[in-house]
Amino acid sequence: MCGICGYIDEKLSLETTTEMVAMMKHRGPDHQEARNYPRNDCSLGHARLSIIDLSDAANQPMEYAGLAIVFNGEVYNFKDIRHELEKCGHHFLLDSDTEVILHAYKEWGDKCVDKFVGMFAFAILDTASNELTLFRDRAGVKPLYYYVKDGVFLFASELKAFYKYPAFVKSLDHHAAALYFKYGYVPAPYAIFKNTFKLRAGHILKYNISDRTFRITKYWDVLDYYQQPRLDISYETAKEEMERILRSAFNYRMISDVPVGIFLSGGYDSTGLAAILQADRTERLKTFTIGFPTGTNEAPAAREIAALLGTEHTEYICTEKECKEIIPELPFFFDEPFADNSAVPTILVSRVAGEKVKVALSADGGDETFAGYNRYAGLASVMKYMRLLKGLRGNGMSHVVNTLTEALARPYSFLHEKGETLAAILRTPQAFRTAVATEGGSYSTLAKSVYGELLRLPYPIPVFMPDERMFGDAISVAMAMDYINYMADDILVKVDRAAMSVSLESREPLIDHRIIEFAARLPLNYKFKDGVQKRIYRDIVYKYIPKRMLDRPKTGFMMPVDGWLRSDLKYLIEEHINDRALDMEIFNATNVLKIKDLFYDSKLGHENKVIWRLLMFQMWKEKNM
Repeated sequence: MCGICGYIDEKLSLETTTEMVAMMKHRGPDHQEARNYPRNDCSLGHARLSIIDLSDAANQPMEYAGLAIVFNGEVYNFKDIRHELEKCGHHFLLDSDTEVILHAYKEWGDKCVDKFVGMFAFAILDTASNELTLFRDRAGVKPLYYYVKDGVFLFASELKAFYKYPAFVKSLDHHAAALYFKYGYVPAPYAIFKNTFKLRAGHILKYNISDRTFRITKYWDVLDYYQQPRLDISYETAKEEMERILRSAFNYRMISDVPVGIFLSGGYDSTGLAAILQADRTERLKTFTIGFPTGTNEAPAAREIAALLGTEHTEYICTEKECKEIIPELPFFFDEPFADNSAVPTILVSRVAGEKVKVALSADGGDETFAGYNRYAGLASVMKYMRLLKGLRGNGMSHVVNTLTEALARPYSFLHEKGETLAAILRTPQAFRTAVATEGGSYSTLAKSVYGELLRLPYPIPVFMPDERMFGDAISVAMAMDYINYMADDILVKVDRAAMSVSLESREPLIDHRIIEFAARLPLNYKFKDGVQKRIYRDIVYKYIPKRMLDRPKTGFMMPVDGWLRSDLKYLIEEHINDRALDMEIFNATNVLKIKDLFYDSKLGHENKVIWRLLMFQMWKEKNM
């Protein structure tokens, strides 16, 4: 994993590019380099974390046949592609996936990306055609920002690299800010500054240097697989094929010239990952878990799993002090406002793993792929009640509507927050599916009424607009949208920035595109049946781990953040959420301060998250504006 950056401008400065690279040294501490290409008005920079082919010859920018590349990520099947290219007459000097990408692009052009199994964000300068092409992996594991204004084009792995470019203007994009307050993150393609964007997952941006124009094309979309007819195969056959794909995906992620470990929580996803990998090798895997002295603690379950599998297990019990000390640092790690507080334990487990390994496997993506979130079960219940409501007439329906109306009117209640979705239930199945689709990750969406009280910004229209391909069952719609949006712009951002804060490469085995391409075409009841979530994945894991060790409530990392913000960390709220600090163009300060008092008095209920969202925005703004 690395940091990449570059720009197109008539005025090239190697010093500027070097400073941009230095802003991302945490992404690549092993080597930093910048290079200008004056004939193409282009400068490229790279910060390297050496993982595959540790030789200096594999440093970047790397050049071949009029091409130059800066690359962040891994192409795990590079040896297979290299063998194919050798048959086409290509000759290789290194044992590097970067060199393979260059040759693949020379041979197949943009289509080369279809052959890659991996995680990546890279830029290739073609000096002959005078074009710069950016690629981002199918799921968005690796970040890639770009800025375009007045003939200047910038790109980088992290926004903070842009700060060192003289022409970059830090002007807050109010629409992006509105999206942040709605969702708790800024969804692609938007970014928090004006004229700045994220390249969407599965997309290619081609910039014509001669006329300063660009076009963006899509090369992969998970919806293409959800819209295909469901596979007509038995459950047992599906399970065998899924296990084969999982084994291939998991073992690919072990390819490395440096030590590799696994984040082990004791849940199904990470346990399945560790179990399958340990079964395939005699050497003991390195696994890592953190726990907490109070509250939710997954450490005992992970310890039991590790003992059964025989891994070399490291367990670290974090103190409240360590957790609290990270919170003021979050605005540096996350270049945009980011309100997922599980970033704190993710940073902590990355620090623990980083002391022993340079690569860690993280089992994200299982919930979005195999229907693991509890809200999917909730959607199933809603669909059941929709069928019952169809049978109500007259007084029966009136009673339901009146009851819902009363519940929706209670400020800061869960039903109040979900009012629009619940109202859609009473209309048509299509309206309900639309509500589900347009609110991808809706479990974190801020209620429109609460939003209106706090902010002077217009309530943003849904970013995640559905199309005709998405109108299958509501659970599949929700899974697809979570994969595209919540997973890419929350989960993967969290893991990438947390791991990179300690120069640790994080890899995502469950987000191998071959897994979702197969899972999306399976009948829904192979993934969710009779209230059982992740059915097919669970049954695969049960081959390796006794059912009794895994059948327990889903927990995750839970910290008593609300309590901290009312006690030891109250100073952060007082420092950042006050009438002097609040931007009057963005906030209704009077109502914000009222919300703060309600939080202190524990009267916000389900909307406690609004305080954390406000705090993270204010802290980010002070650090980055």
